[in-house]
Amino acid sequence: MARANRQGLTKNLRLAHMPRPLLYAAVAVLVLVIAPYVLVPFYAFGRPVSTVMLWRELTGQRVERSYVPLSSISPRLSLAVIIAEDGRFCGHYGVDLTEIRDAIEDADSLADLRGGSTITQQVAKNLFLWPARSYLRKALEFPLALWIDLVLSKRRILELYLNVAEWGPDGEFGVEAGSRYAFGKSARDLSRYQAALLAAVLPNPADRDAHRRGPGLRRLAGLYVARAARSPGADNCLAKSK
Repeated sequence: MARANRQGLTKNLRLAHMPRPLLYAAVAVLVLVIAPYVLVPFYAFGRPVSTVMLWRELTGQRVERSYVPLSSISPRLSLAVIIAEDGRFCGHYGVDLTEIRDAIEDADSLADLRGGSTITQQVAKNLFLWPARSYLRKALEFPLALWIDLVLSKRRILELYLNVAEWGPDGEFGVEAGSRYAFGKSARDLSRYQAALLAAVLPNPADRDAHRRGPGLRRLAGLYVARAARSPGADNCLAKSK
């Protein structure tokens, strides 16, 4: 016991002699790492915004969003997004190890890495992290996604994702703004093909424009429509609480 006390005292003395700027920096980093885990339970309610939205607001760039609950979004879109972004959304616990393994095997480097991120991981990134691809971000994103899946329902996770994702080339955030930009109608009134077009935009709304859709985007939307028809149960977790 005495030895343990001495070790603890030695550790405290080392911290006490740490230069103040370094100590403050260490505390700040610790707070930034822990804060998302504290905030996640509160995100079961409210209308949170993404870090990209905050940055655009701070820098005077356009942000257009109208938050809508999942009940006011066409089920066709929910299914299309799951099919396009995370086919096993209802079956995993925030991360899809199979997808991550396949993505790593198919990539020559981090710059070539595509896919592997679940909807839950993208929620973690959008709400708490930064968009640039890096090993550090992935390291922070992985356990945070597990925590989000543990604390929030699948229905709430998808609702958050649909309302914080970027859906247009000029600051259209959330599916309601994206739907009105692309089709001039509410997200509750989307057809299957329109829902698939919006789902196809998600990886890169700056280059993929559902309002000025090219043949590649239309072809991808058709693929998602066919996949959704073959997988009507991919969204079955949305009908019940976790």
